[in-house]
Amino acid sequence: MISAFPHAMPLEGFLGGLLIGLSAALMLLGLGRIAGVSGLAARAVGIADSGAPKDIAIAFVVGLPLGALLIAALVGGIPTTFAPSIWPLVIGGLLVGYGTRLGSGCTSGHGVCGLSRLSPRSITATLIFMGSGFATVAALRLFGLLS
Repeated sequence: MISAFPHAMPLEGFLGGLLIGLSAALMLLGLGRIAGVSGLAARAVGIADSGAPKDIAIAFVVGLPLGALLIAALVGGIPTTFAPSIWPLVIGGLLVGYGTRLGSGCTSGHGVCGLSRLSPRSITATLIFMGSGFATVAALRLFGLLS
């Protein structure tokens, strides 16, 4: 364990990262498509007309929670906590959805697939959303809303 992060799970994080990288590589090499979750989700629900074939998009999106359930069944669940109200989650989800459309991709598309291809647009997008996240945490701590 890392003393500053007593609940850190470095081995699990490393293995998860390997699986994410493998799935992104398989999608790119097998279909010639980027494994960005927002684009695949938009294609799966019919918002986007281009991208991966619709059946592939649906399989990918359905596989995300099914994969998590499978791992939870095999190794046990991970304790999680959520906000007492659903509204911060709803508002956050809508903002993320808007941001993915505005930025032509999500963190998985830009941060995993775009950075690995050294895409200037993805490098810029990743720097912006990481910087925004750092600034948000700093502001919340400054105003005592986050410990």
